[in-house]
Parts: sequence; C-alpha cells; structure tokens
Amino acid sequence: MKKDTNQRTRYSDEELEEFKEIILKKLEKARRDLELLTEAYTSSNDNDTNDTSPTFKILEEGHDVLSKEENSQLAARQQKFIKSLENALIRIENKSYGICRETGKLIPKERLRSVPHATLSIDAKTKHKKEK
Repeated sequence: MKKDTNQRTRYSDEELEEFKEIILKKLEKARRDLELLTEAYTSSNDNDTNDTSPTFKILEEGHDVLSKEENSQLAARQQKFIKSLENALIRIENKSYGICRETGKLIPKERLRSVPHATLSIDAKTKHKKEK
C-alpha cells in the first residue's frame, strides 16, 4: 500500500532521480536559451543603418537599444531560473527536494513536474501572495 504524500516526510531515491532527470533537461535548455539571449544583446547587428537617412538611423538605434535592454532583462531572468534549477539539484542531493518550505509537507508530484524548482506548495504560495 502506497503512503499518501501528506504522511511521508520525503520523496524516495527513485522519485528524486526522476525529478533530477526533469531538472537536468530543463537546465540544459535554459542554459542554451541564456546563451542565445546573451549573444543577442552583446553582438552588434550586421544589418545596421550606416547607409540610410539620419532620421531612420536614430529610430533604428533607439530600437536596438531597447531590444538589447529587453534581451538583457530576459537574460537576467533566465540566470535566476538557472540558479533556481541548480538549487533544486542541491536539494535533491541532500534529499530535501519537494518539501514545502512553509508547511514542511511534500509538494505534489504534479506541481514539481511542471515547476521543478518549486519550494512552496500551491496552498503556501497562495497564502504567501495574500500576505504581500
């Protein structure tokens, strides 16, 4: 008979291994995405406006600055996401993964499969948002 997740204190090693695989796949994709974002805001655009009218050039350069700023912000968010995934791997290693930091109960597997870096159950997250 399988124990209910509310009665267990941690996920089994087999379950942790499943989550580790999910996280490693997401981490690989996140790092690739970060690389693309970083390239987008650090490299210069070869299709520049050096040979066009000054008015258009000003508009185009303004757009490039905005795009680089947006990409920079996206890259910062991506770095935060990567750090969250790396922290989740550490929690797997020390067998504390999947435990809600507010309630101490196991976060449901469905939530962890879709948000593998989660540290709060849905109830705790909802409560947390209401308090803010």
